[in-house]
Amino acid sequence: MTVMRSVVLGYGSYLPERILTNAELAKMVDTSDEWIVQRTGIKERHIAAEGEFTSHLGLKAAQAALANAGIDAQSIDLIVLATSTPDNTFPATAVAIQHGLGINHGAAFDLQAVCTGFIFALATADNFLKSGAFKRALVIGAETFSRILDWNDRGTCVLFGDGAGAVVLEAQPQAGTTADRGILTTHLRSDGRHKDKLFVDGGPSSTQTVGHLRMEGREVFKHAVGMITDVIVDAFQATGTTANDVDWLVPHQANKRIIDASAKKLHIAPQKVVLTVDRHGNTSAASIPLALAAAVDDGRIKRNDLLMLEAMGGGFTWGSALLRW
Repeated sequence: MTVMRSVVLGYGSYLPERILTNAELAKMVDTSDEWIVQRTGIKERHIAAEGEFTSHLGLKAAQAALANAGIDAQSIDLIVLATSTPDNTFPATAVAIQHGLGINHGAAFDLQAVCTGFIFALATADNFLKSGAFKRALVIGAETFSRILDWNDRGTCVLFGDGAGAVVLEAQPQAGTTADRGILTTHLRSDGRHKDKLFVDGGPSSTQTVGHLRMEGREVFKHAVGMITDVIVDAFQATGTTANDVDWLVPHQANKRIIDASAKKLHIAPQKVVLTVDRHGNTSAASIPLALAAAVDDGRIKRNDLLMLEAMGGGFTWGSALLRW
């Protein structure tokens, strides 16, 4: 039986030039390198330059992905951008990237699921491609979280950074087994009862301001491991695979302790876990494609490897995607 799968043709990433270290943060707020590393695993993060917007980061990641795939931007007919930090309230930042690529056909739109955004965007593009509505998609995660941080709040300002990552997907016929290349299954969840545990205290309708990120760190940690493992187990059940079949776990890079605890609960060996949180911090929707790019670039992830992607973010939202590279 032949089925359509969304196969990754190429990938790309972009990080702003400026690096903000823990030592520099310790001069700004009451914290220390030891405190940050012990609780989060983060050592440094990248910060967008003045005048450098989410669209600029996303465009550079998209251009890198197209170059890696060796295809013309004009062959793209769908752009899905996952972001919580758009350039403007409207239009969608995706259309700025579309224009930057010189594309004036097809569709481009933003998707907002905070740190789970890239998983939601992958699932959305995957379903559009499998339906035949589109042929090739750019799925991008891009964020400038530095713009919504309260730099006096040591509980949040040390956690986040800016960056972007992208993949090119193409609908291709496959045999319909777990040996297929491409996205095998996606699982998405949300629960609005937890909104106040991780949110931004502003918006066009409520305060007419952008607002700042607010988080109850312990509450988020408490829910994260259970929610993450829940959707990963769903992916295993949907495909008849197990943790032993996974070559690489590519998690949302929020906190090393959450990642370690999730891998342990799922019986995934530490050496199979891709970690970039030490270098990038939490880049929200950009973190999974950034981690993907880092692990492919250094030779860890190879063609036909089975990858489990997972994330959890404000809302709460959470999700998983199982794909063969």
